[in-house]
Amino acid sequence: MSIDPVAGGARYQLLKVAHERFGCAPAALSTPQREQAERIADRQLQLEDAVLHSPEACGVVIPPEQVDDAWAAIVSRYETPDELHRALDDSGLDEAGLRRLLARELKVETVLQRVCTGLPEITDTDVSLYYFNHPERFVRPATRRARHILITVNEAFPENTRASAWRRINQIAGRLRRKPRRFAEQALKHSECPSAMDGGSLGLVRPGVLYAQLEACLFGLGEGEIGPVVESPLGFHLVFCEAIHPAGQMSLQEVLPHLRERLQARQCERHQRAWLAGLLQSAPTPVETLPHE
Repeated sequence: MSIDPVAGGARYQLLKVAHERFGCAPAALSTPQREQAERIADRQLQLEDAVLHSPEACGVVIPPEQVDDAWAAIVSRYETPDELHRALDDSGLDEAGLRRLLARELKVETVLQRVCTGLPEITDTDVSLYYFNHPERFVRPATRRARHILITVNEAFPENTRASAWRRINQIAGRLRRKPRRFAEQALKHSECPSAMDGGSLGLVRPGVLYAQLEACLFGLGEGEIGPVVESPLGFHLVFCEAIHPAGQMSLQEVLPHLRERLQARQCERHQRAWLAGLLQSAPTPVETLPHE
């Protein structure tokens, strides 16, 4: 089938926002969530159009190999080709249309990188000054390295009714009680959270980040323990505590590589924001889609 590029772009952006912001497909969004997702998608499309029509976009060509890699990354998120094609059909997309949209997205990213060419490098002195002027920002709270598996509850889908979701999460829990080392594998196969692609990894989790129910479970576990099934507004979870890290002050050497990257990225983001604001100064929609500092 032939996909209208404007409509296809809107559907693709909605699909991305739904998964990145709400951890589900567009069809599973509530009415307020869908309205919010559509606003974000519209803003992103507006920004992309401005970027692609800028002088800096002239001459930017995306090699087919980059599009192939982006397509392969999407394919890898699905267990079977049929599952991928169903997801595309549900969003009104096809492979050819999605490849064109991926090429567009890659071109936008390349242009944004191009506008940062020539910015000064962040030096060790810059990093040191920031570190010693903001010591309170480098106190490491107690954290847990964690993974989780999520089975969502959605009565519109037979496999995700409350009863079905409860049965599925407990079947997974039963398997993991016998073979806890398979947690990442089971997350990749069964979790309905985007973190499934990384074996359910939540990274280093500090207090105040997770839902209260999940946080209480995680911070009550010992290292290497899997908690009981926990319910949150998203559905049912299994939580695995991989490691415990106590609170403490981070040293300059410890933060140096990451802080340099962070300061360089912040400088680049500020420059991109100023550049985008110049492109959109006549438009009513503010620049909001780049990460906030």
